[in-house]
Amino acid sequence: MRIWLDGGLREAETARVSVLDRGLTVGDGVFETVKTVHGRPFALTRHLDRLTRSARVLGLPDPDHDEIRRACTAVLEANPMPLGRLRITCTGGHGPLGTGRGEHGPTLVVAVAETTRRPDSTAAVTVPWTRNERGALAGVKSTSYVENLIALERARQLGASEALFGNTAGLLCEGTATNVFVVLDGEIHTPPVASGCLPGVTRALVIEWTGARETDLPLDVLQRADEVFLTSSLRDVQALHRVDGRELPGAEGPVTAKAMRVFDERSGQDLDP
Repeated sequence: MRIWLDGGLREAETARVSVLDRGLTVGDGVFETVKTVHGRPFALTRHLDRLTRSARVLGLPDPDHDEIRRACTAVLEANPMPLGRLRITCTGGHGPLGTGRGEHGPTLVVAVAETTRRPDSTAAVTVPWTRNERGALAGVKSTSYVENLIALERARQLGASEALFGNTAGLLCEGTATNVFVVLDGEIHTPPVASGCLPGVTRALVIEWTGARETDLPLDVLQRADEVFLTSSLRDVQALHRVDGRELPGAEGPVTAKAMRVFDERSGQDLDP
């Protein structure tokens, strides 16, 4: 594998960042995960815009979109694959131990790994931990990711691939790396960004393409929704056939099936919508 690190391609085995990089010492970094199809990234403009918004919240310099586009092109040409997971990471760079930032500038890493298409349906569980909708990192895609890993491990122990969070107000929020949609009486609803959820790129496209409504939803809506589905850059639209032991229609649900079909068609027509 060849990756992009601070201005050029490197072999993965020799690419190194400082042990004092703030992405390592204090989790001072932001990232994006982008689906690639035959060497072309999907919705890259939207991902770069969100990367910039996240960086500004952390007080990082605005990422150089032109450099990142060059990096993505170089990495994808160096690592051809039919379906990929492209990871763009920007950190605070080499700095002193503690809370202060150094003067070396940010670190940029772009890497890609091959992936496969997700199953049409999966299972999820709710977890006892909450998202803080009023927290400093609400809506930010930060490299401080351990909370998600803990929740994912709980999900895997329970035979699921995703963990779903409520927020401090007891409302449905999001998954570890997904947004969640529910179908009630034939209408699609999803928590608003004010719930503390990440403003997902796929989430935004599904809202635009299906007419889904942003609605404050109690966490127990998962126990009465007609259908539930997840969205993310790598899952696209993925049905849930089980939540916390409750069986759901999965990909057989008519509203979910239509949303999956619409997303496949629209995303296939334009790789940078």
